[in-house]
Amino acid sequence: MNHKVIGATRNIAIVGHYLSGKTALLESLLSVTGAITRKGNAKDGNTIGDSSPEARDRKMSTEVNAASTEYENVRFTFLDCPGSIEFAQETLNALIGVDAAIVVCEPVTDRTLTLAPLFKFLDDWEIPHLVFVNKIDRACTDETTCGSNFTTIINALKSISSRPIVPHQYPIGHNEKIIGFIDLVTEQAYHYHPGAPADPVPLPEHLQAQENEARQQMLEELANFDDNLLAELLEEINPDTEEITRDLKMELGADLIVPVFIGIAEQDFGVRPLLEALLREAPAPETTAQRRCVIQSDEKVTAQVLKTYYTPQGGKLSLVRIWQGALADGATLNGIRVNGLYRLNGWQTQSLTNARAGEIVALGRLEGVKTGDTLTVDRTKSLPKAEILSPVYALAIAPEKRNDEVKMTSALAKILEEDPSLVWQQHGDTHEIILWGQGEIHLKVSLERLRRKYNLPMTTHLPQVPYKETIRKPASAIHGRYKHQSGGHGQFGDVYLDIQPQPRGEGFNFCDRIVGGVVPKQYIPGVEIGVREYLDRGPLGFPVVDVAVTLTNGSYHSVDSSEQAFKQAARLAMQEGMSKCESVLLEPIAKVEIHTPKEFTSKVLQLVSGRRGQILGYESKSNWKGWDTVTAYVPLAEMQDSIVELRSQTMGVGFFHWEFDRLQEVPEPLAKRVLLTTGNGKN
Repeated sequence: MNHKVIGATRNIAIVGHYLSGKTALLESLLSVTGAITRKGNAKDGNTIGDSSPEARDRKMSTEVNAASTEYENVRFTFLDCPGSIEFAQETLNALIGVDAAIVVCEPVTDRTLTLAPLFKFLDDWEIPHLVFVNKIDRACTDETTCGSNFTTIINALKSISSRPIVPHQYPIGHNEKIIGFIDLVTEQAYHYHPGAPADPVPLPEHLQAQENEARQQMLEELANFDDNLLAELLEEINPDTEEITRDLKMELGADLIVPVFIGIAEQDFGVRPLLEALLREAPAPETTAQRRCVIQSDEKVTAQVLKTYYTPQGGKLSLVRIWQGALADGATLNGIRVNGLYRLNGWQTQSLTNARAGEIVALGRLEGVKTGDTLTVDRTKSLPKAEILSPVYALAIAPEKRNDEVKMTSALAKILEEDPSLVWQQHGDTHEIILWGQGEIHLKVSLERLRRKYNLPMTTHLPQVPYKETIRKPASAIHGRYKHQSGGHGQFGDVYLDIQPQPRGEGFNFCDRIVGGVVPKQYIPGVEIGVREYLDRGPLGFPVVDVAVTLTNGSYHSVDSSEQAFKQAARLAMQEGMSKCESVLLEPIAKVEIHTPKEFTSKVLQLVSGRRGQILGYESKSNWKGWDTVTAYVPLAEMQDSIVELRSQTMGVGFFHWEFDRLQEVPEPLAKRVLLTTGNGKN
C-alpha cells in the first residue's frame, strides 16, 4: 500500500572512505526522521545499510543499500555506498542517479587524500556534494586546538577539491570534548544533546574572532559567484541570512561549492542541521534531470538502472532512478514487463502501485536488463553511465564438485549482473576459468555470494602465467616417417621439414615446397595439422610461437598413405627437429599506466623497479590535481598481486590500467625456476 502523498523528493548518496561512519550516519538520519525507532550498529550486524550477509560478516559495506524516510513533507531516499576502493564501482553506478551526495570523512588529514578519486568523479559528473566531518570529537583534544584542527581539515579538503570548500559550521570545544557548533550563516551557537536537537546558546566570547574569520572566508567564496554579495562585502555591509541561504542553495545546486558540516553520527550530533541543509539547499530532482539533459514530461517514462540485486525471496530486482514520466506496476520498459514495483529499505521491500519522476524505486524481474541501462517505453534514449573500472586482480576458480560446472556458468552470469566490475574468462592457453575484479576482498566477497546464494563452493588459486616458448636456431631437412601395419591397409607417411625462427610477434607460418607430387596435395593439410598440434605444447611445455615450418620433401604409398598418417609423420619430425632448435621461454609483458598522488610517485617507481619493470617515464596526470601518471613495461608474472602493494604504498588510492604489449624472453636464471615449478613438460 502506498504512503500519503509527498510534496517533493530528494535522492542523496552517502559516500566516503572506509570506516568513516557512512552507515552510522544513515542510521542516524533514519532515526531522527522517525523512519526507525531503534538504531542498529555495524558491530551487531543490524543496520539498514549493511544488510547483506557478506557485509555483516565483514562489518563493512559491500554493495549499495537504499533506504527512504520522510521529513517536512519531503521523501528522502538515501543510497548508502561502500567506502572500500575495491567496491568503488557500486558507488560510481549509484552516484549517477542522485541529486546530491554527502561525503563523509573523519577528522584525520592524512585520510583526506583517499577521497581524491571520489571528489574527481563528483566534479566530472557535476554532482552537487557537501562534506560531513564525522567523529569531530577526535579533532578536539583540548579547547584551543579544536578550531585549529578543524582549519587543518578544511585545508586538507581544499587540496583535493577543484571546487571551493566552504565551512558551514565551526566547532565549539570544552576541555577535551566537542560540545557544539556555530552556524556561520546565522551566527547562532548550539550545544549538542545525545538523541535530541541541539540547543541555541550565546556565542562564546573566546571564539568570536575565529568565528568572524571563518564566516568572512565563507562569504568571500560565495561572493565569487554573486556580484551583489561581493558589492556588499566591499561596502562592509553584513548580508542577511536569507541572501546567504539563497546563495548556498544556488551554488551547491550548480556544483560550484562544497559546504562542510560537522558532527558525530553515532550520537546524532550535527545530523539535524545536515538534514535541514539538504532540505534547503540540495537541488530538486527536476534540476538534476535538466543537468542530465532529460526534459521533464509526464508522457514517456525514462529510467536508469543504478544497481542490480538477486534476492533469495524475490529474485532479480533492479534499483532505478525515474528521470521522466510516471511508472506503474505492470508497465513495459525496453520490451519487458515490470513485474513488481517496490521501495527498498535495506533488504525490506514495500510494494507500490506507481512511482513518479524523481523517485528511486526497485523493479522486479527485468530479465536481460543490466546496471547502467536506460529504460524507456520505445527505446529511443540512452543516458550516459559510469565507466566500468578496469580489473586489476584475478583468481583462477573451479567448483569443488565437477558436476557443478554447468551450474557455475549461470551463477557467474548473475553475479556479474549484480557487479559489473567483475569479469570472467576461460583462458585459451591455460584453460583456467579466471575471475577478475578490483582486489582480493572484492573477489572473496563474490565467491562467498556464489556459495551462499547458489550453493557453489569454489576452489581458487592465482592464475597460471601464460608463458610461451620459441626457438633460437633453425633446423633443416628433419625427417619424420610414420609406418604402421596391422593387417589390411596400413598407415604410411613420410615428410622432411625445415624449421625456422621468426621475428617476435610474427606468429606461426606454414608453407610447402613440394615438387613432382612426392607428397600429394590432399595429404599436405594433414602435415600442417600435425605441426600445429605439436606446437600447442613444445619441448618446454608451453605453446610455441614465432616459428615457420616448411614441408620440403617426402614420399607416400599409393595404398597405405592417408592424411592421418602424414599428420603423425609431421609430429614425429617436429619432435625430432625442435630438440635441435634451442627452445627459449617467453613471458607476456604488459604496458602499465599507474596513477598516484605526487607524494607517492617515488614509491611507485621503486615498486615498478622491484618487479622487474622498465620505467618509461612519468608526468602530471591530466585534469587530476596533484597526481602523476607513471608509464612502464612490467612482466605479467609480476603483476598478479601488484595492486595490493600499490594500494599499501599510496594510502589505498593508487590505481593502474594495463594491456598486453609483447612477449619477451625470460632471463635464464628465472626461466630455470619457472620450468622447475611447472614441471618442464615434454611432448
